[in-house]
Amino acid sequence: MTRLFPYPTLLGEPALEITDVAVDGAALPYTMISKPQQAVALHQVERKDWEEVELSVRVLAPQRELSDGPWSDVACVAVSTERATNVRCVQRLRPDGPGSWSGAVTLLKPQHRDRVILGASVVATVDGVSGRVIGSTPRSWVVDLKAEEPAREREPVVTESDFRDGPHEWLRPFKDSPWLVDVSGDTPMVHLNTAFEGVAQLLNGSGGPLEKATGSLISAQLASDVWTSMFHAAVSGLDLDEDGTPRLPEGWRGSVLRTMLPDVLPSMSLSEALHEVHSRQTEGPGWAELQSNIHYAASRRAQVPRRLTMAIRTVDRSQEGTPR
Repeated sequence: MTRLFPYPTLLGEPALEITDVAVDGAALPYTMISKPQQAVALHQVERKDWEEVELSVRVLAPQRELSDGPWSDVACVAVSTERATNVRCVQRLRPDGPGSWSGAVTLLKPQHRDRVILGASVVATVDGVSGRVIGSTPRSWVVDLKAEEPAREREPVVTESDFRDGPHEWLRPFKDSPWLVDVSGDTPMVHLNTAFEGVAQLLNGSGGPLEKATGSLISAQLASDVWTSMFHAAVSGLDLDEDGTPRLPEGWRGSVLRTMLPDVLPSMSLSEALHEVHSRQTEGPGWAELQSNIHYAASRRAQVPRRLTMAIRTVDRSQEGTPR
């Protein structure tokens, strides 16, 4: 995402790499680190009572820009954050040479419980002001304490529950709803109501052509609800830069915004669309008018038009030759 700063910054982007991971001094298996995904999986890590994780990191920044730019006292810091515990740690890295830094970032188990986001920033003195950020990694690493495999994004988890007579009392006020979408946590949840007769069976694709077409249509409506809910959750409470510019969030929230914003505000760049949506959502004017765009974008991602067309064609074929 493009950001505007009132002082010179790097045109090139710093790159962060996790080279090694150790858990209580023991090296993590290579299969639990994915460089293409920029993700680390720490699911149990062969032990449930680990105390600390040490991430060996390296950052490379454009060497020529750094040497020729209008700044001094250039340094690099690694920044680790977690939404679940509201922890933010900054670790200064040691210089290895022009445009190169390395070091170790330590994660203590009492401070983390879900997903840690690790990025890096290059800071310098610019126009006499020290500690100004002149470059940041465009894509952070994800360190997942619960995942068995290293992956950045989390797909919505679908569970089946009896909203009327099941063990989860908090679902009972929604007993007449076929499903409930919960986007309050770090993983979106979809609860299917088994007390709503036939929905779970249709979504599982059972029955003949008509039943399968109906199930596909219901699945599209459910997916549209999920995309809409995730979008609203993603634009709520965005983190801001010092100048008030909204930052694209990490994880599934950032993925949802990257996917939907081009359809919500097609005439704008990603950064412009994010700023516009944030402005409308926080200040009020224009937010109600934007709901039609959001609904359209969610329906498009859920393939509602295509599935509706297929369902209509299936019904037409089933009625061919039937007396009317």
